Order: sequence, then structure tokens, then C-alpha cells
Amino acid sequence: MSAGAKHILVTGGAGFIGSHLVERLLGEGKPVVVVDDLSTGNRENLRALEKHPRLRVIQSKISTCAELPELVAQAESIFHLAAAVGVELVVKSPIHVLATNLHETEVLLKAAAPQGVPLLVASTSEVYGKSQKAAFSEEDDLLIGPPHQSRWSYACSKLMDEFLALAYAQERALPVVIVRLFNTVGPRQTGRYGMVLPRFIAAARRGEPLRVFGDGQQSRCFCYVLDTVEALVRLQNSPVVRGEVFNIGGTEEISILDLAKRVIETLGSKSAIELVPYAEAYAPGFDDMRRRKPVVEKLQRVTGFCPQTSLREIIERTAESLATAS
Repeated sequence: MSAGAKHILVTGGAGFIGSHLVERLLGEGKPVVVVDDLSTGNRENLRALEKHPRLRVIQSKISTCAELPELVAQAESIFHLAAAVGVELVVKSPIHVLATNLHETEVLLKAAAPQGVPLLVASTSEVYGKSQKAAFSEEDDLLIGPPHQSRWSYACSKLMDEFLALAYAQERALPVVIVRLFNTVGPRQTGRYGMVLPRFIAAARRGEPLRVFGDGQQSRCFCYVLDTVEALVRLQNSPVVRGEVFNIGGTEEISILDLAKRVIETLGSKSAIELVPYAEAYAPGFDDMRRRKPVVEKLQRVTGFCPQTSLREIIERTAESLATAS
């Protein structure tokens, strides 16, 4: 990477979504700098790109990266994907989750503001909380659960990231856009932090029971990672979106129980399905969202794109990637 050239800064670029985004940006001829502490990311996700002349990877937290001021000053734009993720991590390590999501975002916003660098902040569908609406729109009220249930700490930390980013947009004229991601899945995602689809696929391939938490009637919409990346790139390249919030997600809704059945069917597995009480899977008092379907008309209206990979394709491509990696 030539000195002085403008680059795109991707925090969390060694993560599941981040690594696909880095691949896309390099494919477009962009120089890319990744800052990732590898706490949930994996250097292996960037293995195929490690000798790429336009890629630089810095293993560091945002807050401890000595070069951050220079990296931001030389950035054409910033994608902020670094975060503590996964329900298991949220339940087991709430202090880590809160500190990571709040402090690292604040440091990055503070560094970007004087330079006016366009910054995309990745948030989450979790911020919609316990709302009972059939589908969630960006303008909806949010209903967060009580503080003694640790899963809501993640939602609150990401919601504070949104408030902070929009405050910087208002007070410091920082060009920010916020995206709320709904259950992104695909190659390179790991079941390590409780992600449901890779966990189901791995069990089905081994012929082991697929563990479905609760009654299995909670429903989700899954979005293929390359659809998510397409939406991220289009939003970052659209000046009219500054100061706005956008949902990114699929709209094909399915219960977790039916997802388990679909995985078994798609893979031709002999696995059984085992219903596991939430208290056994996590801790007593665990609270879950019954539905999580996004309204994506705003994304489509502004960018001309909405995620469209079918669930069957998503399962097949994810299973194929896991088989190749094993």
C-alpha cells in the first residue's frame, strides 16, 4: 500500500461480515486498512488476502491503536463493524460486551469527527427489544427488557452507539449512517458464540441432535452475508443517507424449529431435534424476542437494493463452506 494514498478503514475487518466486506472493497481496487483485536474475529478469515498489496491488517483494539489518528486522517471512509457479538458472549461476559461496544465506538467517533470522514456504524436488530410488532421499521419505538436480564445489555450498548453517532452527526457534522443488521449468515460464520445456523449445520453433518432453545416457535429472518455487504457498500456510497438509520435483513421469516427441520432436510441428515429449555441453555430468567422481521423498504428506496438470497440457498452455501473448511 503506497504511503499517503487514501484507504478505507474497516474495524472488525477480520470478523465474519468484515472479512467479506474487505474482500469486496479490495475487489473494487480500494486500499483497505483493517483494525481488529481478534477477540471474536479470526485472522484465518483474511488468509486468502494476507499478501494482497492493498491490504494492511493491524491487530489492536481501536482504543489502543497508536496509529488511529493517522489512519483516520488518511481514510476515504470508515466501516465500524468491531463489536462484542453473540448471545452466549453477551450472557457470560456482560462487562466485556458493554465496555467494548461503548468505549471503542466513542474513541472512533472522536477521532473521525475533526476529519469529517464518512462513518458507517453497524448496529443490530436487538435494539428493537421486546416489541411485539409483526415487522420492525426504523422509526418504531423500542422496548428494551429489564437490566437484571443480561442479554439486554448488548441491545442497550448498541443503542447507545446509535445515540452517540447521531449526536456526533448533529453537533460535529460528522457524516454517519447507522445500519441495524438482522441475523446475517453465511460462509465464515462460526457457531462458537451461539450463532444458530452454523451450529445447526455442524450438528446435522455429524448426525447429532439439533438443540432448539425454548419451544422453537421464535422466528427470525436470515440474510446472506454477501447481500449484507452489498447493502453496506451502497449505503456508504450514498451521501443522501447521512444521519439516517437503515434496516438490513432478509424478509423470509421462519421459526427456529422449522429452520432445524429445513437444515436436516437440505443436508439429508438423520439428526433428531431436541428442545432445550432456555434456563438450561443460558441461565434462569433468559428473555428472547419472539419475532424479528425487518421492514426494508427504506433501504430499497434509497439504494435500489434489498437482500434476496433464498433461505435454501443460504443453507446450502453455508453448509458447503463449512464442509470445505473442516
